[in-house]
Amino acid sequence: AQSLALIPGSSRSGTTLTAGIFLGFKRETAARFSFLLSVPAILGSGLLQLYEALEYIDSSGIITLTVATIASAISGYLTIGFLLKFLKSNSTIVFVIYRIAIGAAIIFMVYNGLINP
Repeated sequence: AQSLALIPGSSRSGTTLTAGIFLGFKRETAARFSFLLSVPAILGSGLLQLYEALEYIDSSGIITLTVATIASAISGYLTIGFLLKFLKSNSTIVFVIYRIAIGAAIIFMVYNGLINP
């Protein structure tokens, strides 16, 4: 399911969450599984980007990067916690409606020349 994220407009977590639900997992279990699957991809990507950026970062940049990483980890952890609690008693239909609305808005804007693809 993660490979479907290569299709433009699809998300890795969305496709793995949907696959888990189709396989019969409860929504919360599918979400937890989806987040666990993300750890190697995110960690690998982050380490590669850090390695590539090290030659351009000075000591003050390291401090900024560290603070940003910690803030990102905290906000990500809190957001995942919120989503898992949300999925215990709610369906994913809110996200489906959101994606359809955003997609329709983008198609409308491209069709009317408001944005260029």
